[in-house]
Amino acid sequence: MAIKMYSRLLGLLCLFGSGAFAQEQGSGSGYNVYDSSVIPSRRLPQHTEFLANNYPFPAKPRSQWELGAKVGVFAISGDVRSEFPGFGTALHLRKALGYVFSIRGELGYGVAKGLNYTRSTNYINNPAWQQYLNAGIPSQAIIYNYKTSIYDLSLQGVFAIHNIRFHRAKTGFNAYGFAGFGGMIYDVKVDAMNGNSMYDFSSIPPGVYKDRKQLRRAIKNLMDGTYETEGEKDPLKPEVFGLPFRATFVMGAGMQFKLNDRLNLAVETKFTLPQKTDLLDGQQWQTNSNTNPAKTSDYDTYNLTSVGINVALGAKAVEPLWWLNPLDYAYNELNQPRHMKMPKPILDDADGDGVTDQFDNEPNTPAGAPVDAHGVSRDTDGDGVPDYRDKELITPTQCQPVDADGVGKCPPPDCCKAIDSLMQYGIRGRCNIGDLPSITFRGRSVSLNNDAKALLAGAAQRIRDNSECKIAVVGYCASNKAEQQVSWDRVNAVINYLVEKEGVSADRFIFKYGQEGGDCNTVDLRDGSREEGPTTVPAPHPNLRRR
Repeated sequence: MAIKMYSRLLGLLCLFGSGAFAQEQGSGSGYNVYDSSVIPSRRLPQHTEFLANNYPFPAKPRSQWELGAKVGVFAISGDVRSEFPGFGTALHLRKALGYVFSIRGELGYGVAKGLNYTRSTNYINNPAWQQYLNAGIPSQAIIYNYKTSIYDLSLQGVFAIHNIRFHRAKTGFNAYGFAGFGGMIYDVKVDAMNGNSMYDFSSIPPGVYKDRKQLRRAIKNLMDGTYETEGEKDPLKPEVFGLPFRATFVMGAGMQFKLNDRLNLAVETKFTLPQKTDLLDGQQWQTNSNTNPAKTSDYDTYNLTSVGINVALGAKAVEPLWWLNPLDYAYNELNQPRHMKMPKPILDDADGDGVTDQFDNEPNTPAGAPVDAHGVSRDTDGDGVPDYRDKELITPTQCQPVDADGVGKCPPPDCCKAIDSLMQYGIRGRCNIGDLPSITFRGRSVSLNNDAKALLAGAAQRIRDNSECKIAVVGYCASNKAEQQVSWDRVNAVINYLVEKEGVSADRFIFKYGQEGGDCNTVDLRDGSREEGPTTVPAPHPNLRRR
């Protein structure tokens, strides 16, 4: 009956606890696996190997002890009905051996009372009531009762698996079960005497009282509750401190609700099975009657259902391991590797030029052709013919444009230029257009701004007024392909504007780019009547053109 009552109580506590307290704590790592200060000295070699990436498993950290105190209801299950509630308390010290298993030493105390509601006559083998048998009390009826104090000590193995979380880092609720061995001593007293006289239990005949409450009140009024008589002891069993001793087996289950990293609340029930004793309730033998003393016995047990507070103890240690998720390190390592040995990446390079495909601007370069950092075939002289096809690797700028083999056509010597000039100007006369403006570009822009367009509009009028003059449009800088192309784009932008917007004939211009001796961001317009050069030049590096 008592066990059933406590089982219901435990069920209610479980329901309450799971609804009110079993909430997930905030996620995050339980502890830093790289922190050497929480690693005990005997496991430092493993920790060192782990830090050196020579061993995949981090060393188990030093964890805190748990000290707990609990109080609750205490009851004995025996031949005599237990009176609810009894009182019990216990202290324990717990230490984790791993994330699932821990050991706990517990010292407990409990006191319980029992009282039957019916009279009995089968006490022939119980020495606490022998005086009634000897005195010849009518019908020899008694009412069994007891008050028992129990002191026990046990060592328990505790199993907690609720900390193993697959979808969250930590939990604020922990369920556990435990079992272990120990010993107990007990002191049983019986209220058999009313002072110096015996009770007359015949004053409580059966069937008179309407309900159990009235019956219990009548029994209480009859008895004085002094529990003055020693209960029966087994003379063949050992004693400790003058009290009977029994080895015990304990088992139970509990729940912990985390308040913070140091404190937690616990609800627990513990069942204790003493070694073959039927005397915890003061009545060992069940017999049919005094005239038929057939002996049958069942062994007594007791239970403590309690609420307790636990505190974690220890410095330079992580919290007790049953609160930590053993998968925490593995999940964090998968999410953000710090210790994992990552394989060397293999990146595709279809043309084998040493530049991987995702960065290769020319993914089909012929085998053996030298390329730049972007995988584009090198063109040392910037003539538009890559080096691997260029039969004239360095063609002077003045000898460009070149043919399909990269071979340029150089202008005639200065002596020839002078004769040509003399012949030309002997007919046409010298150009007197004067100084023409310079156009400045910003950054790496190849577009004309409004100021540049205004300057070109003024220059266009002078160019139209001096139809005998040829105009050289000169861009500078050619140290690399990009500069060569930018210089070409800027010269081309100036000429296109004068032709398309200002109506100047295209054959009046001399196209010069990549020259030396000028500002890289400037395009100069000058009298080109004494100069030679093409009116149009193909882009040196079309793939690098800026739009």
